[in-house]
Amino acid sequence: MRITGGAWASRRIAGPARGAPLRPTPDALREQAFAVLAPRLADAAFLDLFAGTGVNSLEALSRGAARSILVERAPAAAQLIRRNFAALAVPDGEWELLARDASAALASLAGRGLRFDLAWCDPPFAEWEEGTAALARAREAGVLAAGAAVVLEAPPRTVPALPGFAVVRSLRGAFLLRAE
Repeated sequence: MRITGGAWASRRIAGPARGAPLRPTPDALREQAFAVLAPRLADAAFLDLFAGTGVNSLEALSRGAARSILVERAPAAAQLIRRNFAALAVPDGEWELLARDASAALASLAGRGLRFDLAWCDPPFAEWEEGTAALARAREAGVLAAGAAVVLEAPPRTVPALPGFAVVRSLRGAFLLRAE
């Protein structure tokens, strides 16, 4: 797996072990999505729900985001995130890993008064509804600002119907949403 653009373009990072349940975001989807998000990335705060390997946050930081908060509940995936960020020597102040479930992490972020204009949500497809519920909670709690751009990865032949979000664009295996 490699970072597709920005300061770390073409740098490889570690992926999940063979047979692991983690499904990393394909390079082509990241490249397409970040091309669309590019005008909003400069100095942005980026929220990465169900962060997996951390590659989406690394991509955002590589392309100009100021900070990324990653949410990942699986201990093995959280360790992989730490390993990937260490391999690229990402400064501690630019990222934070919340190694807990999305609901607890969102409550913590709301309590801290943090708001995001950009987010990525890549829930396990077997628990896809958990991802859409997390986005709804993030919007209701004010963690996602009105007008926030959100990339939601989706199982094949699935179209999200999320109250409070508008589908802006269909991507390769994902949707670009706008929080209303």
